[in-house]
Amino acid sequence: MNRTVSAAEALSAVKSGDRVFVHSVAAAPRRLVEALAARASELRVVEIVKLHTEGPAPYAAPELAKSFRVNALFVGPNVRRAVNEARADYLPVFLSEVPRLFRERILPLDVALVQVSPPDRHGFCSLGVSVDVSRAAVQTAKVVIAQVNRRMPRTHGDGLIHVDQIHRLVEGDDEIHELAAQPLGDLERAIGRHCAELVDDGATLQLGIGAIPQATLAALRDHQRLGIHTEMLSDGVADLVEKGVVTGEAKRVHPGKVVATFALGTRRLYDFLDDNPLVAMLDVAYVNDTATIRRNPRVTAINGALEVDLTGQVCADSIGDLQYSGVGGQMDFIRGAALSEGGRPIIALPSRTSAGESRIVSYLKQGAGVVTTRAHVHFVVTEHGIADLFGKNLRQRAAALIAIAHPADRDALAAEAHRRFGSW
Repeated sequence: MNRTVSAAEALSAVKSGDRVFVHSVAAAPRRLVEALAARASELRVVEIVKLHTEGPAPYAAPELAKSFRVNALFVGPNVRRAVNEARADYLPVFLSEVPRLFRERILPLDVALVQVSPPDRHGFCSLGVSVDVSRAAVQTAKVVIAQVNRRMPRTHGDGLIHVDQIHRLVEGDDEIHELAAQPLGDLERAIGRHCAELVDDGATLQLGIGAIPQATLAALRDHQRLGIHTEMLSDGVADLVEKGVVTGEAKRVHPGKVVATFALGTRRLYDFLDDNPLVAMLDVAYVNDTATIRRNPRVTAINGALEVDLTGQVCADSIGDLQYSGVGGQMDFIRGAALSEGGRPIIALPSRTSAGESRIVSYLKQGAGVVTTRAHVHFVVTEHGIADLFGKNLRQRAAALIAIAHPADRDALAAEAHRRFGSW
């Protein structure tokens, strides 16, 4: 039977009431998503399960609310409005545990929409730039529909799927979604330099997305023998590999390999990944498992936050009760790094918002979610320095955090800290 069909024919497999997974991040299959949205008038109450995806999310449009409802495992810009207008849902979960939701049929999937590289001579396609939770989705969905794209990198690791496991194939050579590097200002460079101070030669790195991780990678060019075990790969990692800074020789888990679960960057990064045996793209249930992370030496995990209170509580997924992003893998790596021999878990953020409000706060905003608890936090970094909170009581933590707050905010924070904890 010829399984290569048009997008419209392929998406006819979706029925009202189905639960449909959409391939993650840069691998979101544009043609399949468009064909699904085009069937809105025929469908009702189709649940869309997804992490962050790049590109449009037409199924989240207000006029399609009767046809589709997003159940977001991470909230990105393309569904943020729908979630905060209560037309979509947010499910808080550690990234490492998402595959379990599929495999244990807590969220059983009817259909998985993915994007793959063309089959090789043995019939294997690759999930390319996003293996993450997508591997579990492909393994458990009743129907797998794949956009076959010659521009998708063929990556090594867990992302191989035989063409016989795909029920319907749609050909479409679209560009893979790209995210260009952000311009770095003095603030980001200062934070990056402070983070780099905490990175030892021979350390194993995990970094997220954005200007601060980018600035940190740029500040690591004089380091040696670094390893990468991370959920996300960016262009900056490829730069350090090519400069010989990242060798992976000190790692105990997959020594010599760059380990990740998804990639987001420019075409240069995707070309670096293509058929590169140096890089292992693996299942996030394994990559983000604290038992895996802690086996590497000197794991240095650098993650962001929206605000940190004077006791060390970290809000990283919401602004008050406005849902902004998600739990993601922050806690997986913060805890894994803390348990690693010589590990350093780091929360890095600017001292102020773009509107001039302090990100070091007396109390988290009403409705804010705690992603990383104060018991898990070790280092907090702003452009003004490094606060080491591990082993410090609430009074000492407040003093350390006030010292790295914006100078104009320190007096007000100190007055509040004195009221709550006494003098220091």
